Amino acid sequence: MSCFSCFSSRRINTSKKLQQSPGSPPNKEPASPAPRHQNLKTKPAQEPADDHKEANNNNKEAAGNNNIAAQTFTFRELATATKNFRQECLIGEGGFGRVYKGKLEKTAQVVAVKQLDRNGLQGNKEFIVEVLMLSLLHHDNLVNLIGYCADGEQRLLVYEYMPLRSLEDHLLDIGPEQKPIDWFTRMKIALGAAKGLEYLHDKANPPVIYRDLKSSNILLDCEFNAKLSDFGLAKLGPIGDKTHVSSRVMGTYGYCAPEYQRTGQLTVKSDVYTFGVVLLELITGRRAIDTTRPTYEQNLVTWVCLNYPFGFYSFFY
Repeated sequence: MSCFSCFSSRRINTSKKLQQSPGSPPNKEPASPAPRHQNLKTKPAQEPADDHKEANNNNKEAAGNNNIAAQTFTFRELATATKNFRQECLIGEGGFGRVYKGKLEKTAQVVAVKQLDRNGLQGNKEFIVEVLMLSLLHHDNLVNLIGYCADGEQRLLVYEYMPLRSLEDHLLDIGPEQKPIDWFTRMKIALGAAKGLEYLHDKANPPVIYRDLKSSNILLDCEFNAKLSDFGLAKLGPIGDKTHVSSRVMGTYGYCAPEYQRTGQLTVKSDVYTFGVVLLELITGRRAIDTTRPTYEQNLVTWVCLNYPFGFYSFFY
């Protein structure tokens, strides 16, 4: 993808939710065209009466399209895996809910279990979108969805366990005795995130707009290989002659593209802007929004534009 061409030739082996309604009806997904690389035959995200049945139906469709269908788990199985969701197993918390480290009893596989907070910022619709997206999309730089649970009112997602957690933990939430990650590792992480976006934008058909790229959603394995996670806000992109899809504005403050915030018109370029914000975080070690700093420094993009008007090269001269 041309937006990330600066990475492709390298030999590297390598948080507040913002919502507003611009007036266009949300979540109307376009129909899928003829296959190009990987065809996503998905239905529009909706709020069904039986979420478990909906997810099962779509996973069968995924399996019929040469995709790996996610496993279904009972709530009892996941409670056992996480020792009844004990505090000692808690490894993270976000808009969806809490994330626990667990071990599946049948396979002894170590996993991450994300439990829906029914009072949180994301709900059943985001849960279904994530199950569908990660059942249909498979790439080395996307987190692997192992399965899900939709027992009664319980909504849980089961992922591969990422031992180094998120980029945020190594870049922005550094303890007093923790060393910042080196420059090579930062660029390796940027390359991995770029490859994940390239797959979503250029190889998935129709293209997928991620909408929630940020440092806390870039997970790291034991070798600092980056994988994109949390697809609850993902949306199918424009196809055919369409230049954009209309959507209510959703994402994380400080990362959203300004034209998307103004108009509600979503394109893959919205993700590219957000990737630029993450690059600024990697380069500066500053948060996209940091209210602990002086007013003029709180918004990273604004601060960079004011102090480094000639772009990235200004950091080094």
